[in-house]
Amino acid sequence: MPGGVNSPVRAFKSVGGQPIFMDSVKGSHMWDIDGNEYIDYVGSWGPAIIGHADDEVLEALAETMKKGTSFGSPCLLEAVLAEMVISAVPSIEMVRFVNSGTEACMGVLRLARTFTGREKIIKFEGCYHGHADPFLVKAGSGVATLGLPDSPGVPKATTSGTLTAPYNDIAAVESLFNSNEGEIAAIILEPAVGNSGFITPKPDFLEAIRRLTKENGALLIFDEVMTGFRLSYGGAQEYFGITPDLTTLGKVIGGGLPVGAYGGRREIMEMVAPAGPMYQAGTLSGNPLAMTAGIQTLKRLKAPGTYEYLDRITRELVQGILNAGKKTGHAICGGHIRGMFGFFFTEGPVHNFDDAKKSDAAKFVRFYQGMLREGVYFAPSQFEAGFTSLAHSPEDIQKTVAAAENVLSKI
Repeated sequence: MPGGVNSPVRAFKSVGGQPIFMDSVKGSHMWDIDGNEYIDYVGSWGPAIIGHADDEVLEALAETMKKGTSFGSPCLLEAVLAEMVISAVPSIEMVRFVNSGTEACMGVLRLARTFTGREKIIKFEGCYHGHADPFLVKAGSGVATLGLPDSPGVPKATTSGTLTAPYNDIAAVESLFNSNEGEIAAIILEPAVGNSGFITPKPDFLEAIRRLTKENGALLIFDEVMTGFRLSYGGAQEYFGITPDLTTLGKVIGGGLPVGAYGGRREIMEMVAPAGPMYQAGTLSGNPLAMTAGIQTLKRLKAPGTYEYLDRITRELVQGILNAGKKTGHAICGGHIRGMFGFFFTEGPVHNFDDAKKSDAAKFVRFYQGMLREGVYFAPSQFEAGFTSLAHSPEDIQKTVAAAENVLSKI
């Protein structure tokens, strides 16, 4: 396998050493093949919001498997999860399930171009929307982690319609609309960034983006693969009170199984085949296992107090790490929303990818390796958000903060 892994950021290339091979997970903890135990803040890169290997999810999956793992035809579970997603997410009136966040973003981009009859899109520097060719321009996630340029193998013609702006920079977006009048199909963005580290929008940024798209006849796409059902039950769009035209989802809605989805206004979604002319298909889309895990996960998230608990433990975690950093003399900043967080070894504030790159990467490596030795597993990159779950206990948080203070006092 290239680099010994099947997804680049797992390779520990930016933090040194060999990647840790995991053997099992349960709740908020992971165990590697050597028997070492870790408190996990990666959460399978976001899906494990109710905790790993949840008993109710596993029981439901076992029952579903008795009926088969893939039908290749419609099943009732697809309709159940679709209704749950549509009732939860403000922008979604119709939804199409796919198998990954990358696939969802590929589909939604083609749909936006179909609906508007335009080709150009605006994305933001450091935002990652999967590895489809049009999005590999100033991308985040593993592209940022490994310090890669825009990926080789992507034809210039494929990215010629991709325009970029710094996140949180309204003036730059206005300039792009002015210089490409009547040509921009859509703006796609992470409403809260998770692929350059965790970066939140400035006040009124999302509102201004919504206004600009409406004024210029372009669509607004929220990539909520990370933030969907994590910042609130209705996603970032419910949390911030801004409704886009189209939304992509993934991670949480599959409960730990491969999944993605895109949805939005009915008049736009009716352009998707077989209802309309825009073609997109998938062999395992809507498979019963992913639908089952998603249904069970969303049921749990709908319970009273869910997001209040995530907010409380994540605030304690982040504030504890920031306090430990300042107590031990380090430049550090960070923040959280509900069950998503991040921190940087810089005074901050961090409003975009250029700000994030000012973080002390060498210090992060020392911190990361020290936390591993303390039994705490963060994402092996300064440029990835962290995730908490309903399974994280106050004791987990206390242990993590104590470990952080210990490590920070030594680096």
